[in-house]
Amino acid sequence: QLQLVESGGGLVQAGDSLRLSCAASGRAFSSYAMGWFRQAPGKEREFVSAISGVIPYYADSVKGRFTISRDNAKNTVYLQMNSLKPEDTAVYYCAAGLVRNPAVAAAYVYWGQGTQVTVSS
Repeated sequence: QLQLVESGGGLVQAGDSLRLSCAASGRAFSSYAMGWFRQAPGKEREFVSAISGVIPYYADSVKGRFTISRDNAKNTVYLQMNSLKPEDTAVYYCAAGLVRNPAVAAAYVYWGQGTQVTVSS
């Protein structure tokens, strides 16, 4: 079982950068695929990025701007977000699971509480 805690969100201007962190407590962190999803007001939760083993996955909307990484020694996964846009504004959630399709939210078992990212124009 894993407990996930996100941090690093905040209010920034368009073009700025943020790095989100997701710290996991529990066993076998390295065995899990780790995903980032986001949910904007009035919209469904959407896939942002995931890392399964060492293989990264990205939504088309963030490809080239966001970078996911993990440090298994620290039980932490990161999401480096560059060139932020107002449409990136959302609550960002970290998730963990043994998944076949890293882009599917329903495949993840463990979820964090989320961290707010707000990008002003």
